[in-house]
Amino acid sequence: MSLMEHIQKDLTAAMKEKDELRLSVLRMVKSALKNKEIEKMRPLENLEALQVLQTLVKQRHESVEQFRKGGRDDLAEKEAREIKIIENYLPPAPNDAEILRAIEDAIAETGADSPKQMGAVIKAARAKLEGKTVDGKLLSDKVRERLS
Repeated sequence: MSLMEHIQKDLTAAMKEKDELRLSVLRMVKSALKNKEIEKMRPLENLEALQVLQTLVKQRHESVEQFRKGGRDDLAEKEAREIKIIENYLPPAPNDAEILRAIEDAIAETGADSPKQMGAVIKAARAKLEGKTVDGKLLSDKVRERLS
């Protein structure tokens, strides 16, 4: 079952259960995926769909941060619940050991030995972790720490 079909099935279930938050989040996700399909003028590949979902999660994390700064914990909490719903459709994140192994492999592959080559290492490490939900900032921080 494709991601779009899975979301549609869950959308129908949320309607039947009258789960308003889940329903609105799934509608938003479906809309974002459909818009990306229209932009690309073809059906999305699985990796492209996952990137759209990762973007939505990242936007929500930024919103949570802004709402907390503004003293709107109620809205921050709503965004946090939305993140949990969207993350159900993403593959699991790699653990620290997997990230470190990917970084070490990437450093060996690229021959990097200074922070100036950080971009190449991050690109290679991302390729090794493809198919998993990788936090770019975390990966960047670990690569910087390792190359310093």
